[in-house]
Amino acid sequence: MKQQQFETANTAAWDQYRRLLETLEGGRSGDRAQGEGSVDLDRFPHLYRQVCGHYALACSRGYSPGLSSDLHDLVRRGYCQVYRRRPRLIQPALTFMASHFPRTLRRHALLFWLAMALLFAPMLGMGLATHADGEVIYSLIEATQVAELEAMYDPSNPRPGRGVERQADTDFAMFGFYVMNNVGIGFRSFAGGLILGLGSAFILLFNGSYIGAAAGHLTRLDYGTTFWPFVAGHAPYELTAIAISGAAGLLLGKALLVPGNRTRLAALRVNARDAILLVGGASIMLLLAAVVEAFWSSGPAPAPVKYGVGVAGWLLLGLYLTLAGRGSSHGA
Repeated sequence: MKQQQFETANTAAWDQYRRLLETLEGGRSGDRAQGEGSVDLDRFPHLYRQVCGHYALACSRGYSPGLSSDLHDLVRRGYCQVYRRRPRLIQPALTFMASHFPRTLRRHALLFWLAMALLFAPMLGMGLATHADGEVIYSLIEATQVAELEAMYDPSNPRPGRGVERQADTDFAMFGFYVMNNVGIGFRSFAGGLILGLGSAFILLFNGSYIGAAAGHLTRLDYGTTFWPFVAGHAPYELTAIAISGAAGLLLGKALLVPGNRTRLAALRVNARDAILLVGGASIMLLLAAVVEAFWSSGPAPAPVKYGVGVAGWLLLGLYLTLAGRGSSHGA
């Protein structure tokens, strides 16, 4: 093949490759290169291999030094991008939480509020019922578990929120326990969506009922002075994250029940993208809740201070979910 034919056949690919190089070298992190004829950044490795092959051919066929030099420069610059040191995880995580996650949640606000209702309505109902009648709690929770709850929040307990078997555990050990427990609830709330959304709805209803029953029962026993200060600090993040995980599950169920013009499988694939973003954000919130629960909730701070931290948490969380990411080009 003559050099002119070679250049004509591959100029379009080189132009695409150059645009991607400029995007990567400019530090832009968008999913697509901007401008006319934009190309998915995911194509860059494929184009890089093509240009490497073109450079080898140009050298072996003895094409002009100018062409070989240009291709060598493209290969060198591409190598720097393919094998460059990647940014630490904290930067993309912060970008995700500051923009992508709250925008995605606002796109599915109706499902989020439905999940909140499924969690908080039975919580309130069972809380009032168990506070009025001490026998109601046994219709939902076994007597041994009720006894464990009472021991955990007995005002004489030196480490509120910890059972007898965990009194000697360090805050770090409890942090690990809370992470496993919280993430387990969140994952089940999400995965239950594959059962036409019914699994997610059931898990939200059950957890709401369980938490409400425990709160009402402990308050009825005058253990509220221990229970409420303990849960005040981490409740905003934990409860909201559980609801968001449930909303992600309901989003999967929606794809199966109301696929619209798509097949159910295609709708599930589309909705799963946003559902995974929601679960990712909820997981980080559950991690934050575990930090607060392990290192603050059982601490010696006075109850008014703990209530103040809890109220501030709800207010800041509401502002974050409402306003974060609105200044971006894709803001909700």
